[in-house]
Amino acid sequence: MYSSIRRIAVALVSVLIALVTTPSWASTILYKYMSVDGISIFYREAGDKTKPTILLLHGFPSSSHEFRELIPQLADQFHVIAPDYPGMGYSEAPTAEKFAPTFDGLANITEQLLEELGESHMIVYMTDFGGPVGMRIAVKHPNWIAGMIFQNAVISLAGLDPARLKRDEAISGAANAQKRALAESHVSMETALLLYQHGARNPAGLNPDAWTNDAAALANPASKRIMTDLQFDIPSNIASFPAWQEYLRVHQPKTLVVWGKNDPIFSPDGAEAIKKEIPSAEVHYYDTGHFALEEEHVDIARQIKRFFGHG
Repeated sequence: MYSSIRRIAVALVSVLIALVTTPSWASTILYKYMSVDGISIFYREAGDKTKPTILLLHGFPSSSHEFRELIPQLADQFHVIAPDYPGMGYSEAPTAEKFAPTFDGLANITEQLLEELGESHMIVYMTDFGGPVGMRIAVKHPNWIAGMIFQNAVISLAGLDPARLKRDEAISGAANAQKRALAESHVSMETALLLYQHGARNPAGLNPDAWTNDAAALANPASKRIMTDLQFDIPSNIASFPAWQEYLRVHQPKTLVVWGKNDPIFSPDGAEAIKKEIPSAEVHYYDTGHFALEEEHVDIARQIKRFFGHG
């Protein structure tokens, strides 16, 4: 009896010590807004600002909500920043007169946010749309990059779904009503569900909060216009592939690749293309789909901490 009571007392003391000695920032995610170029930008922030910064760049049609499970896993070893792009998540959906929806525009807004936050040295995590944003920042500010994490984000035609590439080619050039209808048809809950569910190891285990969160932006006409306009700018990313490849070849950033191998639009060939430019890159494939973090955030966090930190 005494030994049982003693074991319970020791356990309680251990818990109390952990609570007292664990810094508050390790378990706290802050939800903030900042005016950037006159646009209200939402971002999540966690971790000790004296530790290495990881910038989390989300995909389409998602937001920083994509990283809701990853951020707490990283916050004990890193300072984490995860912004929402204009028209996505909780950020403002500005008028066309106020903001031209291009990938250059997304990168510029993100760059200005980082400058306002005093961040100029970071590991960049890129998924989907985050690739074009992060690579633009890297090419412009190579000295800012302490490392890169690619998660289903391409830097070449390798890995691009041929049907997706054909659609992108169909809406390229001068816009008209037919092309806009085609682009807008891609900005839908059907696309969101495809990206979340196709290739998932256990679709019934996916949290529907993920695409329900995205549905709010997709139902907002101003946000949908911005996301549709971005579809028209996808050819600018393809045109930028050579510059991105050259950056990787020349600068050889420390690189981790974590890839959902069942992604319906970005195949594992995209990961191998990154490895080709950076032979030292470490590549991990997961039996899941486009939004790999929905099923694999625990192991992806473990790999990041091992590769870039002390975990």
